[in-house]
Amino acid sequence: MRLEVSVFGKLLHCLGQEKIYGGGSVRKVCVVVGSRANYGSIKSAMEAVQGHSDLALYVVAAASAVLDRFGSVVDLMAKDGFESAARIHLLIEGETPATMAKSTGLGLVELPSVFEQIEPDVVVTVGDRFETMATAVAAAYMNIPLAHTMGGEVTGNIDESVRHAVTKLANIHFPASEGAAQNIIRMGEEPDSVHVVGCPRIDIAARLLDDFDNPVTWEEMEAWAGVGPSLDLGKPFLMLAQHPVTSEYDETESQINETLQAVSAVGLQTLTFWPNADAGQDGTARGIRKFRESDPRSDYFHVVKNLPVDLYMRLMGQCACIIGNSSSAIREGAFIGVPAVNIGSRQQGRERAKNVIHSSPMRIDIERAVRVQLDHGKYASDHIYGDGKAGERIANVLARAEFRTQKRLSY
Repeated sequence: MRLEVSVFGKLLHCLGQEKIYGGGSVRKVCVVVGSRANYGSIKSAMEAVQGHSDLALYVVAAASAVLDRFGSVVDLMAKDGFESAARIHLLIEGETPATMAKSTGLGLVELPSVFEQIEPDVVVTVGDRFETMATAVAAAYMNIPLAHTMGGEVTGNIDESVRHAVTKLANIHFPASEGAAQNIIRMGEEPDSVHVVGCPRIDIAARLLDDFDNPVTWEEMEAWAGVGPSLDLGKPFLMLAQHPVTSEYDETESQINETLQAVSAVGLQTLTFWPNADAGQDGTARGIRKFRESDPRSDYFHVVKNLPVDLYMRLMGQCACIIGNSSSAIREGAFIGVPAVNIGSRQQGRERAKNVIHSSPMRIDIERAVRVQLDHGKYASDHIYGDGKAGERIANVLARAEFRTQKRLSY
């Protein structure tokens, strides 16, 4: 493994000990970012930690976040002012259940060396991905306090199991909703370790409210790698973000085909996002490539690998409907009020607002749901996942909380 320690990280490591924090040094907060979804889900907290006088931020970029084919998230972070203290290549090619398990193991091999270098006071891990599991296990075995965001939520997919397993390894919990907080407490976690902060993704949506009145132009989009024709963003368009369901690994290509045929039948220009790095990604990606190359309606179809989260959310506020199985349609989609069609089992059971219609993964059901949403139009904003101040709350808790590595369960 190559450990790349930034100048910023070295400076904090050398000077951070000089500042007294309540009888100790400034607290070193290590945030592990393993994907584009991770980054959008923790960016506002990273900003708040970086700006907090009693905290020092160390960012570790890993897994798909360091790969160009998933949009080089590490470069986006650097443009936003977050230089990585370390970059870890741990994603094994193939995107099968076996490679997903092996990538988790590789992360567990590599992350302890990084943590030994940084010596963090607390590690922050996000959500429910395989790199989240590796981060949690490494921190727990090294007696480093672990803070977990977005725990306690109920969904389908392997994410459900990973999320709850990480909850049992974590010492500080930052759920996005009151319902999720109660789930964590019912799992036996101490109530005073559970802090309902909201979802950090809502922070970004909240500060973009004024920008939603300024439509995104295609000129802004051209700076980001993509394939397919230019879209007229002044006319109605769909957004499609569909990821593989790991528990339905063998069905990923057929599932995306059903969605694409429904989109084709609706007939609107469509901005499509490359699937994430979960098992089954190859099948989803193959279906997208085949459609783009052969379907007669593909002249209305543009594919991008990744976008800055601010630009992504502005597009959500502008599109006629967002389709697929990304949690973004449920989280910030509720705050923005964008009509959404959630497909299949990946988000099964997640709390949702009125902006979401659920559909089976069958083309006729998807098309019907999309047409209902197009007829409805925008929804009122719903704050089910927060009010836009999650990052600030997370930083304040990290600055003052009593860190304990020994669990004291309440059951």
